[in-house]
Amino acid sequence: MRSQVDIITPEGIRFALPLAGPTRRVVAWAIDTFAIAAVLQIVQVFIFSLALISFDLAMALFVLSGFILFFGYSILLEWLWRGRTLGKWLMGIQVMDVEGLHLHFSQLVVRNLLRLIDALPAMYLVGGVSMLFSPTGQRLGDLAANTVVVVTRKSKQSDVARILPDKFNSLRSFPHLEARLRQRLDSQQMEVIIQSLIRRDSLDAQARVALYKELAEHCKTLVPFPDEVTRTMSDEQFLKNVVDSLYNRNPQRA
Repeated sequence: MRSQVDIITPEGIRFALPLAGPTRRVVAWAIDTFAIAAVLQIVQVFIFSLALISFDLAMALFVLSGFILFFGYSILLEWLWRGRTLGKWLMGIQVMDVEGLHLHFSQLVVRNLLRLIDALPAMYLVGGVSMLFSPTGQRLGDLAANTVVVVTRKSKQSDVARILPDKFNSLRSFPHLEARLRQRLDSQQMEVIIQSLIRRDSLDAQARVALYKELAEHCKTLVPFPDEVTRTMSDEQFLKNVVDSLYNRNPQRA
């Protein structure tokens, strides 16, 4: 099993992200299992109050709620939290598309429904064997959904300081849009932006321009800043301002 997964942009730029090891994933799974069990216990109290009316109805609802919680918990949280559940968030890992593309809801449904097979015959034996033989540590659900589980790597402040803009960040005039951008840009997308700026001088000029254009357009799609602000700003400068807005929250900085 490799220690990292390589993501290649359409321009041929390669980025490496660390893969989550078995220990992190098992602990995250244990945390999520405990959370599901806790919620199921609460639901059970209300459901079995119906046993006074119909015991069969109460049992049917209990089984149904367990099924919905087992699958719906991971699907819903991974969709809302961009590849994270409570356990994954606490362990600093997340699910992502193997090619670095945006996660689709269908991928999360597939990887979680196939837990039924990965969990066979007990304690995720099938999934564990699949991870051992997969170079990127993918269980059957990940292979079918084209996903991997990676470590959420936070960029060092010293790395970020190297690429902060050396002039006033005009995006700071719109704090509500900055806040929205913080919500919509996940850690993996930010890592790609930061690494592309750090590696500026090692990239081919034409590929660099194309990559910065693609990243800038992606950010502008997530949060459209006023055209009069971004019109005269280069894509590279815009990305530097984005990093500054997300990492340096001092509004007085010039």
